[in-house]
Amino acid sequence: MCVPALPASHPLSDGRTATSPLIRAYRGERTATPPVWFMRQAGRSLPEYRRLREGIPMLDSCLDPALASEITLQPVRRHQVDAAVFFSDIVIPLRLAGVDVEIEPGRGPVLGSPVRTADDVARLAEHRLAEEALAPITEAVRLTVDALGSTPLIGFAGAPFTLAAYLVEGGPSKDHLRARTLMHADPDAWRALMEWTADLTGAFLRAQLLAGASAGQLFDSWAGSLTRSDYLSSVQGASRRALDAVRDLGAPLVHFGVGTGEILADLRDVGVDVVGVDWRIPLDEAARRLGPVPLQGNIDPAYLGAPWPVLERHVRDVIERGTAAPSHVLNLGHGVPPEADPEVLTRLVRFVHELTP
Repeated sequence: MCVPALPASHPLSDGRTATSPLIRAYRGERTATPPVWFMRQAGRSLPEYRRLREGIPMLDSCLDPALASEITLQPVRRHQVDAAVFFSDIVIPLRLAGVDVEIEPGRGPVLGSPVRTADDVARLAEHRLAEEALAPITEAVRLTVDALGSTPLIGFAGAPFTLAAYLVEGGPSKDHLRARTLMHADPDAWRALMEWTADLTGAFLRAQLLAGASAGQLFDSWAGSLTRSDYLSSVQGASRRALDAVRDLGAPLVHFGVGTGEILADLRDVGVDVVGVDWRIPLDEAARRLGPVPLQGNIDPAYLGAPWPVLERHVRDVIERGTAAPSHVLNLGHGVPPEADPEVLTRLVRFVHELTP
């Protein structure tokens, strides 16, 4: 399939990935067995990743094209998954725009200066994501795509609300109270913040897709902290704005949020091809709520540590429930836990690929 808005050398345009199981499933075609990949498949659960990254700060590893590419490729070689997902971090666009952010081991992203007032938002707006700043990202994608051949690469971006939550909280939070407070206390400042994060996310995802990613996934890690009313009035429009930056490219778009069972249809309505479902909602129930939309998910990561027969029963159940949707891409309902046994993931992929339709 040719996607005219993409370069002729793009894997979707030249045919390398257009008929891959993942892209066919993302476009709504039921495949004999569901294609499978895992969120956070690249990284902390793999011993080769830990060896490679020893002594290198997280954000530095994301911005070293050769290193980021190698990390992206590691789980494809080991597990034989049906897609690679670009190794990066949700806050990388902030760093590239000149925002003071670091990853503290054991804690997560920490901002040098939290954004909590209208003046803070106005100062933040002075930071723009220049095209040249994205060079390490586009180079890493090109290196990866060249090595993947017919295996598609999925682009990665954090949704505007998740970026905004980190900016306002100044770091990880359990309830995102400060972010939700700003949303209501100063709607104008909140709107400006969300527009800024939306434009940042859109530029980050567009760079990956133009460089060779065959699909894009928007991760809204913290949208589950919102009421549906707040999501619709103060967040959904920004997610739509972010994705508007890439719609002309024609690549499949996926939206995933944690704890978002009550707003699944609203995630769909930002305008995506596929909805990711976390482990809390059975896929047949998600299909009932969403209608004829391809689904992705939703193995409970807790089962990865269970005895194999228990995991196998759970995976079969997830796959069976996934038949309620037009098509299904098997994934976890969240990321691979750091303590997950890589051999279990490899065995799981092999089991799915060998299933008899």
